[in-house]
Amino acid sequence: MDLSIRGRARAYATFLGASFSANLKSVLEYRANFLLQVFGMMLNNAAFALFWGILIDRTGGIGGYSFEDVMVVWALVSTAFGLAHVVAGNVRSLGDIAVRGELDVYLLQPKDAFVNVLCSRTVVSAWGDFLYGYLVLCLLPGLSAGRLLLFSLLAAEGALVFAAAFAAAECLAFFLGNSRSLSEALHEFLLSFSLYPEKVFDPGMRWAFYTILPSGFIAFVPLAAFKAMDWGLVPILFLVAAAYMAASYALFRAGLRRYESGNQMGTRL
Repeated sequence: MDLSIRGRARAYATFLGASFSANLKSVLEYRANFLLQVFGMMLNNAAFALFWGILIDRTGGIGGYSFEDVMVVWALVSTAFGLAHVVAGNVRSLGDIAVRGELDVYLLQPKDAFVNVLCSRTVVSAWGDFLYGYLVLCLLPGLSAGRLLLFSLLAAEGALVFAAAFAAAECLAFFLGNSRSLSEALHEFLLSFSLYPEKVFDPGMRWAFYTILPSGFIAFVPLAAFKAMDWGLVPILFLVAAAYMAASYALFRAGLRRYESGNQMGTRL
């Protein structure tokens, strides 16, 4: 049984690696466009960082966050968000694919449809988000190999939570039909709440940050772990991320029972 599980894990790791390589080659085919979108997204993020710098310089701090805290949060969220969309580029298109009846091509392939459809595309601009976080980290004081490794692990965990939450929101399309406005609102809320200090929000709504809008596991807890160099929180956070992924996968499987084929013929090379 253990050999079978390890074999399946290796097979999916190989599949994900092949999908990532193919997606990367496809975007690098137009290198000028790739670089333009990457640097454009980095400049967009830098503009928000400048805004926070000016705001905190005038106020002395917001919600208990110093400027360095804000930059760490921005770095973590940016890299996590970017990684989720670099590896699972269809994570915010799943609902549209289901509504158009275009899941057939993924259902007919041997790999799990959930993994297959999410990882069959990469988002070019997300590379800018992914790299921006590391650029910010390099500009912060006290950079070391340990801090870099911890940051990478926390960002990877955040990417899993982002992907799980976004995919779950997209799965609403199976049950509600065209739920684009609702899923987009959930996307925006999750991203926006993750970029602001937890204490600026009313205590009565903070429960949402550890349930349906898991900003706590993307930004708040990872920030505390990074500041304290608390490696013990890392496996706990990955267990939480695994739970969110399992819930998202279960929602997808439940949605498939309501899926109606578009009777479209297609292939993927």
